[in-house]
Amino acid sequence: MITIAFVVLVTLAIGALAYGVVEPRLQLEKNAKSRLGHYKQSETDAVSKRVARDRLNEVAKRRKTIQNTLDDLDSKQKARNQKARDASLDRRIAQAGLKTTLRQFVVFSIGAGVFAFLVSFLLGLSALVALGVGIAFGFGLPRWVLSFLRKRRQKKFSEEFANAVDVIVRGIRSGLPLNDTLRMIAAETAEPVRSEFARVVEGLQIGLSMTEAVERLYQNMPLPETNFFAIVVSIQSQAGGNLGEALANLSRVLRDRKKMKGKIQAMSMEAKASGAIIGALPFIVGFLVFLSSPDYIMILFQTQIGNIVLLCAAFWMSIGIFVMRNMINFDF
Repeated sequence: MITIAFVVLVTLAIGALAYGVVEPRLQLEKNAKSRLGHYKQSETDAVSKRVARDRLNEVAKRRKTIQNTLDDLDSKQKARNQKARDASLDRRIAQAGLKTTLRQFVVFSIGAGVFAFLVSFLLGLSALVALGVGIAFGFGLPRWVLSFLRKRRQKKFSEEFANAVDVIVRGIRSGLPLNDTLRMIAAETAEPVRSEFARVVEGLQIGLSMTEAVERLYQNMPLPETNFFAIVVSIQSQAGGNLGEALANLSRVLRDRKKMKGKIQAMSMEAKASGAIIGALPFIVGFLVFLSSPDYIMILFQTQIGNIVLLCAAFWMSIGIFVMRNMINFDF
């Protein structure tokens, strides 16, 4: 038993001595492995953070580029809207699709005014009333006809423009360049879309950039639709992106606007009919009074006081028609 106890004690002593000698080395290796693991983890985290930081910087840079582009487009848009509102007479003639020059239009206006003045004066109207009729026919009527033709042409353009955008989208998705799709529209679509896009193609051929070319489209046809198209193309050319998808969204927006415009027009037809009846009522009553009692109403045309009354009535009637028109017309 004593021998066995002695062997056990010696074994324990040797084991304890060996543990005391080996354990610090094991602890050093463990600490080294732990430090190596922490270093690798920190290195991996640093790489991940650097990649994430680079990605965020790229997104921020792209966002800043887009924001600068939008700010630039906003300032340009204000200038374009001001220029579209203050369009010169020759520009409006071109927007109406007329081949008439500015000089021919002015000569025609003066001739119409002089002719209306002479006819009114020869019919027995006073000089003041004849002068008013001459001004109305010489200054107001030609510009009203010009505005009517201009709006009618713009309406035809807006009705066909969504189909033209769809053609561009299909061409881009099939692999065609944007310039080729514009040439297709300039050659195959209906008027006035064909002539306006032909001007865009001509601008590209003489060296204008795509942004400048579509800017000319908005100047020749100042509509919200062409404004949207110019903005989309300008952003894509400066900041990049999927032009086909952007134009597809634009086409959908244009068609939704067209549907909404039709709904609003249908809902406002009653108000427009009421406004037309109220506006035409004084003329109808005056004509009926002339048929029943011509001597009674001719005082307004044959006396100076009657002429003044007619001018005042025309002034206030114009204000009333203008107010009713603004009440029943809606912007889209």
